[in-house]
Amino acid sequence: MNKYSKRREALLYHAKPTPGKIAVIPTKKYATQRDLSLAYSPGVAEPCLEIAKDVDNVYKYTAKGNLVAVISNGTAVLGLGDIGPEASKPVMEGKALLFKIFADIDVFDIEVDTKDVDKFIETVKNIAPTFGGINLEDIKAPESFEIERRLIEELNIPVMHDDQHGTAIISSAALINAAELAGKNISDLTVVVSGAGSAALACANLYVRLGVKTENIVMFDSKGILYQGRERVSELQQKYANGKEGTTLEEALTGADVFLGLSTGNIMSAEMLMKMADNPIVFAMANPEPEIDYNLAMDTRKDIIMATGRSDHPNQVNNVLGFPYIFRGALDVRAAKINEEMKMAAVRALAALAKESVPEQVNIAYGETKLVFGRDYIIPKPFDPRLITKVAPAVAKAAMDSGVAQYPITDWEKYEEELLERLGSDNKMVRLLANRAKTEPKRVVFAEADHIDVLKAAQISLEDGIAIPILLGDKEIILELKEELGFDADVQIIDPKTHEEDERRARYADTFWQARQRKGIQLIDAQKWMRERNYFAAMMVNEGEADAVVSGYSRSYPTVVKPMLQLIGKAPGITLAATTNMMMTNRGPIFLSDTAINPNPTADDLAKIALMTAKTVRMFGMEPVIAMVSFSNFGSAGDSNAGKVREAVAYLHNYYPDLLVDGELQADFAMNFELLKSKFPFSKIAGKKVNTLIFPNLEAANITYKLLKELYSADSIGPIMMGMAKPVHIFQLGASVSEMVNMVAVAVVDAQEKEKRRKKWEAAER
Repeated sequence: MNKYSKRREALLYHAKPTPGKIAVIPTKKYATQRDLSLAYSPGVAEPCLEIAKDVDNVYKYTAKGNLVAVISNGTAVLGLGDIGPEASKPVMEGKALLFKIFADIDVFDIEVDTKDVDKFIETVKNIAPTFGGINLEDIKAPESFEIERRLIEELNIPVMHDDQHGTAIISSAALINAAELAGKNISDLTVVVSGAGSAALACANLYVRLGVKTENIVMFDSKGILYQGRERVSELQQKYANGKEGTTLEEALTGADVFLGLSTGNIMSAEMLMKMADNPIVFAMANPEPEIDYNLAMDTRKDIIMATGRSDHPNQVNNVLGFPYIFRGALDVRAAKINEEMKMAAVRALAALAKESVPEQVNIAYGETKLVFGRDYIIPKPFDPRLITKVAPAVAKAAMDSGVAQYPITDWEKYEEELLERLGSDNKMVRLLANRAKTEPKRVVFAEADHIDVLKAAQISLEDGIAIPILLGDKEIILELKEELGFDADVQIIDPKTHEEDERRARYADTFWQARQRKGIQLIDAQKWMRERNYFAAMMVNEGEADAVVSGYSRSYPTVVKPMLQLIGKAPGITLAATTNMMMTNRGPIFLSDTAINPNPTADDLAKIALMTAKTVRMFGMEPVIAMVSFSNFGSAGDSNAGKVREAVAYLHNYYPDLLVDGELQADFAMNFELLKSKFPFSKIAGKKVNTLIFPNLEAANITYKLLKELYSADSIGPIMMGMAKPVHIFQLGASVSEMVNMVAVAVVDAQEKEKRRKKWEAAER
């Protein structure tokens, strides 16, 4: 992607369809005059009076308890420097987004137009009654230290400057586990720090709390090593001015156990690394280029334990592992501050989590056979769903134990359930899916690449590392559209109708005819069909010249399905193809089947659809809990449609007793597990959270998924084809670019799974 195109896309993302990245959403009914009279005058007077009597009632009657301010003056924004408060606003909105999607915390971003420390502090203090917590962001040192210190002292709500403490907390967790793997005592570690800013100082301070001796830490800034008597060493840096004048980084690293980099890229050489002690611990966290290249470091020392700030290497030190959950725990006990005990609790919780068995969902997301505690896994992954239930409670308990909690938690089991419920409010599955696809991108044919939205989806899929696109369609149009989009990557473009493809077209036609000549297909028909892009694309996959195909943007679903079924066919042992849609709802992902292929399935068909859907759900790292839905509950109606659902359930119970499935059930009973448990306690899925619905016919399934999509803006991934011999996935007519990108990720993951199964079968046959 060229620089202009990337800049344009970033600007469009922030500008369209609505400027910015966050919005305020009402949480109460407002449809009637009665609702409005309760929301505002005169009804609003009642909570006002209650708060006036007891100020703590503000947490009971307003959003304060789940509202954090992300506040900056724009003096140290990312790598952009002092760009001013207005220019910092996109970053603060981005931080707000992360708070919401990872911990369900609401945020107002506040940009303050002053560099004066006293004025900044006064402003924050004056607006603090609005908020349950304050996240200071992108404020330059040394002012940031004074601002944070005074606000912590003068306010009775949690305050934290994440730039300082986020990296310190995550890297401290990594240090605990790295030291254990290296067989070293933390109290014996010698640490060399490159960088002497707020993050580096916060890391060093927290390392000392872990047990590292202050005198064993030496620190460098851009002018060299810090030593006693050196000019321009701040009071806070003085603590680590333990070096000797003239000492170089290479000399300091000789025999050192730990290198902590928070400075600039490529300042550490292989020769420097070789001089470190056995089992060196290297945290090279400069972005985008670490202080030493990851591959160079790994090639130089086989005994190294390394972490970076990058997502494309193991052991990413990412602040999102910390701040959402630290504030979540602090808010939930109404902590008066975030103290050292709470930070250390987060450190210990993160370190401990890395040693626990990793859920299959996380393994799948990162394309790992099995993530296991070791040199390449010393801290949890950002997509680990357990973070909220491990870190937040640990922080909350530390707040209670240290006496800063004003609303202690008494029922920890209930609290964990509440935290898990918060996870259902975002699209984590979309990120997990894309992340898994990126681990092993596949060649995907875009059969309608001469449509600008399809081409844009191909461009994003390539640039995000999801897939290697093969563009099918009118070559001249594709080239024109590529130029318009700034899509300058060199990718394969194929026009099936041109003379350039005569030989391949003839080969494909002959292969297809040989396979289907006894099923009414004539050679002339096969030759004609190979000029059609969907037939051509299907043959590319059949012949191993591509790994998957996506199509359907510009044509009706049945017209695209037909050639795929004719050429690719169903997988061995499968007699029925079907589809499922994964809907992203506020209660988490829900799979709906069959949404596109089988108009009126039999009981036998429904059982097969349920089994295929269960397999697909597991592919996404989830355990299926299946409700077979109808208009009746467990035989309450004698209709034949309800009867076939009962018959399918009976078959599944008999032959697949371990599968969590039941029905027939009305949709409200299926989705309300408390209602189901109270009325039908005998049900196999009573008290369980259903994540899969199997419908009695296509009409019901298709209407349901489209209603959810339009009425509640629920994102949909699908229809996902199930039961096919090769990875083929069909867009809905007029699908959006983001929907197509998601489907490409599904196609890649499908190809990964099919390749694994093929290799397993081949190994078994040998």
